[in-house]
Amino acid sequence: MKNLLGTDLKSIVNEIEKHDVIILHRHSFPDGDAIGSQAGMLFLIEENYPGKKVYLTGDPTGRYGFVCGCEPQTLEDNVFAGALCIVLDTPDRTMIADDRYRLADKSIRFDHHIYVEKWCDIELIDSEAESCCGLITDFARYVGWKINKNAADALFTGVATDSGRFRYDCVNGDTMRRAALLLDSGADSQTIYGNLYKENPERVRTRAAFTLKAKFTEHNVGYLFNTAKEVEESGMDSFSISRGMVGVMADIKGVNIWVNFTETERGVLCELRSSGYNINPIAVKYGGGGHAKASGATLKDFDEAKRMLAELDEIAATLE
Repeated sequence: MKNLLGTDLKSIVNEIEKHDVIILHRHSFPDGDAIGSQAGMLFLIEENYPGKKVYLTGDPTGRYGFVCGCEPQTLEDNVFAGALCIVLDTPDRTMIADDRYRLADKSIRFDHHIYVEKWCDIELIDSEAESCCGLITDFARYVGWKINKNAADALFTGVATDSGRFRYDCVNGDTMRRAALLLDSGADSQTIYGNLYKENPERVRTRAAFTLKAKFTEHNVGYLFNTAKEVEESGMDSFSISRGMVGVMADIKGVNIWVNFTETERGVLCELRSSGYNINPIAVKYGGGGHAKASGATLKDFDEAKRMLAELDEIAATLE
């Protein structure tokens, strides 16, 4: 909250009021917070500034497609000329799903990850917020925007998912106050949770299979190596395997660090998690970023992944 209060929020409002075309960006391989941030900001702007043309850009929404208004559009380069681009939930410019924000007249960034560097014209960063959706909720409240039901649903989705359904240690009183405001604004938590927890039988079997294939280093770092062939045979997309299966190693007694490596055409997706150690510096070292206990990176190949795993095992040895 202190970071938010120390920012010139009026400058952000002025840019939104000034521009007729606004394009919303997020990171690639989107999670619930990235999707919720985009859709939430879309509905906030449309509700409070009718007549604005607001577009979303990015790759497919995956399992979060249930969020109303979240589907991205295919945009030509000329749409960006003279536009305002708002980048959401993206800590590093290499992680953005569409880097054409650089073609815009002005760029603004809302983010809650550990700060790396400034790369937009105006930036609102609060690394103490549990989610970017929570940051946007605070922003809307401070500037007096009306939050309609669609915005509330989208933003609650991000607050709930990035806080681990309010389980992670990033959760505090501010988190609960944000959630309360969104519920009071019409967020349907039962429907949202129904969509988040509902899984088809195939996915249940897939989770069981990945749980059984998890391995552990000498010092109990949990890890998965998923080849492109295994991803294809699973019938799921690479992101659902990468982000969706890292959790099968959580809550195992004695495992303080766990990591999921998934081979894709873009490289090896790496999802890093910890229950008690700041693994963010390791992610940053390998070109990624995120939070102290939940970070990610894209590696060149499995050889690089093995080097990262060896470093994580060294760290785990100090935690015993």
